[in-house]
Amino acid sequence: MAWNEPGGNSNNQDPWGGRKGGGRQGPPDLDEAFRKLQESLNGLFGGGKKRGDDESGRSGGGGGFGLLFVGLGLLAVVWLYSAIYVVDEQEQAVVLRFGKYHETVGPGLNIYFPPIDRKFQENVTRERAYTKQGAMLTEDENIIEVPLTVQYRVTNLQDFVLNVDQPEVSLQHATDSAVRHVVGSTEMDQVLTEGRELMASEVRERLQRFLDNYRTGITITQVNIQSAAAPREVQEAFDDVIRAREDEQREKNQAESYANGVIPEARGQAQRLLEEANGYRDEVIARAQGEADRFTKLVAEYRKAPEITRERLYIDTMQEVMSNTSKVLVTGDKGQNNLLYLPLDKMIDSRGGASSSSSANSSNTTTRDPAVPLSSDLSQRNLRTREGR
Repeated sequence: MAWNEPGGNSNNQDPWGGRKGGGRQGPPDLDEAFRKLQESLNGLFGGGKKRGDDESGRSGGGGGFGLLFVGLGLLAVVWLYSAIYVVDEQEQAVVLRFGKYHETVGPGLNIYFPPIDRKFQENVTRERAYTKQGAMLTEDENIIEVPLTVQYRVTNLQDFVLNVDQPEVSLQHATDSAVRHVVGSTEMDQVLTEGRELMASEVRERLQRFLDNYRTGITITQVNIQSAAAPREVQEAFDDVIRAREDEQREKNQAESYANGVIPEARGQAQRLLEEANGYRDEVIARAQGEADRFTKLVAEYRKAPEITRERLYIDTMQEVMSNTSKVLVTGDKGQNNLLYLPLDKMIDSRGGASSSSSANSSNTTTRDPAVPLSSDLSQRNLRTREGR
């Protein structure tokens, strides 16, 4: 009998089945508490106790079914919560049913059926990257440290999930193989200097072929090979070699620059001399031909009128001679009373000018142009003949 039931002695018993004032303290009545909870649940689900039924009869069976329904409802809620999932715009999900590929799900609200279904959800637009560094042997048997960075994306989620157990680990192993193959077929100078860009392109192509053969669903977007270096133990010797090669290249560039400046200038001067010589030759030939033609025509005219022609030649010659000298000779009648006129002012001016350019004047007075007209010589001879008469 409970402590608060009618007929009980509430003054002598406490809620735990003992007596006030120093009785034995016992545990709570769990059966009674469970019975009250069951009655409350039966009332919620329509399984309440009917009139005339025994307390341990049908009412007990209805309470059991009510608890079962509650448990099933809770399990259904939990299952539904775990089965509904959201795929972002940057993601995809692969669903396996009974361990076999079922479908690839795009962005949106989706549902699958565990435990018969399994899903793998990955970001397929984010660009991933990892860095690797290692000592490698070059073609000329030198050891160098080659650091590189590989950037990649997951482009086929089905292959990424199903074909390879650990695709990113396989990617790292394939990268190591591709880099060692490319570095092993390249000399150290190319690896340390200007050959890194070409090496990166070759590594990317070879690595992509490996991943396509494995069907990993990974696409390589970029391979960046950073500045390679020699091991620390021999770094100073490598630096000396690199500096020597840089000095050699600088000297070569300076020599080529000097050659490019001197050779065209010499060629230009040679071409100028050739052009001047050709021009002088053409000028002399043309002048000689002109004088020859004029002399031929003069001979024809001389045969027609010798006296007039001789007189004309004499006058032309005297005009040419007198125009180039500052001395004037005035002859008298029959060669008598000859007068020589000397303009002193012009002679002084001409002497002062001659002192500043003596070499040029001497060359002009002592040398004779090979193209001097023959008619002038003929005129001078005629002049001497006339004076002799």
